[in-house]
Amino acid sequence: MRRVTALLLTALCLLPLSTQAAHATGYRYWSFWDRTGTAWTYATQGPATAVPSDGGVQGFRFAVSEDSADATKPRGTAAFAKICAHTPAEDGKKRVALVIDFGTPTDAPSGETPPALRTRCAVVPEDATTAEALASVAKPLRYDTNALLCAIAGYPEAGCGEQVASGEKGKKETSAKKTSHEGPSVGLFAGAAAVAALAAAAVWQTRRRRDAS
Repeated sequence: MRRVTALLLTALCLLPLSTQAAHATGYRYWSFWDRTGTAWTYATQGPATAVPSDGGVQGFRFAVSEDSADATKPRGTAAFAKICAHTPAEDGKKRVALVIDFGTPTDAPSGETPPALRTRCAVVPEDATTAEALASVAKPLRYDTNALLCAIAGYPEAGCGEQVASGEKGKKETSAKKTSHEGPSVGLFAGAAAVAALAAAAVWQTRRRRDAS
């Protein structure tokens, strides 16, 4: 009986954890990336303060991510030689290759469709920031009051870094979103089933011992 009781208590302790995992949250936003060699690295500063060098490659990706470690990298071609192949160098200016990945329909805000991924070669003054390079090839940009980049080329039309619960991402997951609002999560049902099973086992063992005595 002690063993069954211990298992029952363990299941009761795990139940809130499964519920918490089912309601994990992320944020829908534009992440900013530096291209180092052949790999993307999450930028350590914002595009408004970053000053790329001539021949630099930088990327932007719109997606739902929990944090920088979970952020989704830009896709597609990221080679300066290819993106800026037909853009000649100019005296007193620099060329910056930009990869702008608008993400997938799953990560899109409800009612919006992400544009196709694009690459651009920005030609800007030598002291220009990444934000200035981006503005030269992908207007309109939208920022919030804290200078957070909210939209590139007008996408998305609204919203800025909003919190998104798991199962509530974009128009492609409307049914999942509805389910999460109208009833308990799958994790909650699974935990409840485990508790019920252990409780039944405890009752059955108690009765067996009582009948045997």
